Amino acid sequence: MPAFADKLAAAAERNRSLLCVGLDPDPARMPVAGVAEFNRAIIDATSDLVCAYKPNLAFYEALGPAGLDALRATLDAIPDWVPVIADAKRGDLDNSSAGYARALFDVWDFDAATFHPYMGRDSLAPFLARPERGILVLCRTSNPSAREFQDLRVTPMAGGDTLPMYEYVAMTAVKWNDNGNVGLVVGATYPDELERVRDLCPDMPILIPGVGTQEGALERSVAVGVDERGRNAIVNASRGVIYAGDDPTTYPDAARNAAQRLRDTINRVLEDRGLGWNA
Repeated sequence: MPAFADKLAAAAERNRSLLCVGLDPDPARMPVAGVAEFNRAIIDATSDLVCAYKPNLAFYEALGPAGLDALRATLDAIPDWVPVIADAKRGDLDNSSAGYARALFDVWDFDAATFHPYMGRDSLAPFLARPERGILVLCRTSNPSAREFQDLRVTPMAGGDTLPMYEYVAMTAVKWNDNGNVGLVVGATYPDELERVRDLCPDMPILIPGVGTQEGALERSVAVGVDERGRNAIVNASRGVIYAGDDPTTYPDAARNAAQRLRDTINRVLEDRGLGWNA
């Protein structure tokens, strides 16, 4: 199978898009009862507008066995050429992580997943050893309380001046990237920090959540989050797309319109910087 980075780049070029749609089904908000039906309609309406999809596993696990069945049906509905990122936020002792790696990559066949760096390299070793899969490390998350830990000043193990923990995570992720499969997660709610992370990691893919309901700075995040070619940013929107409409007959059209607007806005930023898809 192609490496995650290659599959992501191919999908982005094919759809001229850096938009990722988060498939986070909430039965209380869905205009139809079936999770698989809901997701399938969203996918059918948006698969030519995205570079990836990102199911958050919590929404499926919360529904028990039926939710896991819906997750399988959802994955089956996504075109093979579109990469799928598991928003799983894993990271544990090495033997537990080996089990998580088998689950995410062998059982569910996700192309990439999100991970906590807090326990260090050995907790991620089973994932890092999968060069064909993407390892997206939480660096500067989009939630308001991220500052409680991620802004703490730390001293690098090699010594030197202190720096914010999120910067140290970014620098450490570079060291972990022996197989070229590591990326980062940095929220659009913190565009200044995103710009700094991109400076530290010029070539890594960065997953950028928080541009929708969390009201992150979309245009600035795109401008500072892409690499020098205008690529390698995965701009995620979940609720703002999948719940754009609440009519059972027209919600797929509303989702498509919302995704189209986001993709067009992203592309205008790229074009203004001379980094459009024909550049």
